[in-house]
Amino acid sequence: MNFDYSDDQKMLKDEARKFLAAKCDAKVVRGVLDNADRAYDEGLWKGVAEQGWLGAAIPEEFGGLGLGHVELCGLAEELGRACAPIPFASTVYFVAEALMKFGSQEQKAKWLPKIAAGEVIGAFATSEGKGPVTARSIKTSVTGGKLSGEKIPVTDGDVADLIVVLAKDGLYLVEKGEGVSAEVLTTLDPTRSAAKLTFSGAPAERLGDEDGIAAMQAVFDRAAILLAFEQVGGADKCLEMAKAYALDRQAFGRVIGGYQAIKHKLADMYVKNEIARSNAYFGAWALNTDAGELPLAAATARVAASEAFWFASKENIQTHGGIGFTWEADPQLYYRRSRQLSLVAGAPATWRERLVSQLEMKNAA
Repeated sequence: MNFDYSDDQKMLKDEARKFLAAKCDAKVVRGVLDNADRAYDEGLWKGVAEQGWLGAAIPEEFGGLGLGHVELCGLAEELGRACAPIPFASTVYFVAEALMKFGSQEQKAKWLPKIAAGEVIGAFATSEGKGPVTARSIKTSVTGGKLSGEKIPVTDGDVADLIVVLAKDGLYLVEKGEGVSAEVLTTLDPTRSAAKLTFSGAPAERLGDEDGIAAMQAVFDRAAILLAFEQVGGADKCLEMAKAYALDRQAFGRVIGGYQAIKHKLADMYVKNEIARSNAYFGAWALNTDAGELPLAAATARVAASEAFWFASKENIQTHGGIGFTWEADPQLYYRRSRQLSLVAGAPATWRERLVSQLEMKNAA
């Protein structure tokens, strides 16, 4: 079985990398980081929509490109390399996937074309700020088509137009407006905003008939693989930055890359990155084919990618030495993003537990 990209998919990735190199350099990321009034880069969001990336995996009948999830994984990797400050993950990995998985024909026809065109930003609201999400922890409820409760934190909740909310009896679609208020939260990575959402009798529409926790986990499994590709892209960029600096910076008359301690750092980063990439590729296959191994592949990819990106971002700072800890240096951008991505859709500990449970189920079969 060949898990590599096809020639067409490699061309798509190459073009995406060129586009992001021109439209999303460190200045663009810092333009959001340094400005408290900006939650994302509007120009980049518009450009990504014009490229058709938001609809990469959305069927053509709903305004998308209909390329498939492998292509979307390739785009996610390039967005991760660029540390793109846009609500792509919340909108595409979570809301669009939830609509494609559980939405009715009418719901898909209404919302997916708007997502593909960049007219709608999405958010996926599950946590109520009290530890892992369980059936007992959910207080948000719907009565007579009106939803009430609080969700915190909600990634991109402050800028979302359409919110998929986990209530006691299932998932619901809620439009930003009547009965919805947002309070922006201070986080480690301001280039990916978060908010506390309060629902006070907000009009809500049921999304699918599945149990809420099961539906949430199904969306998380799909999103985890796409997030893993973002993390792999970010980890690769960290290794690239560290290597370039190690081959340029001199100490005691020689480049620091010639010292054993730096060589070991770079080698360890490379090994973790390759492990994460192989698991992400397995996840891409499972997602694209809707294979039975999807839950296992999602947990494996998520655990490996979270570890690789965190390690690479940390060692990138260490390789840069004293300058790596300064505001002017760029390694911080990737460290912030590594922390942010590791907490989306559940913390690493949650995914490690899920990985163990999936392996136990597989061995018991």
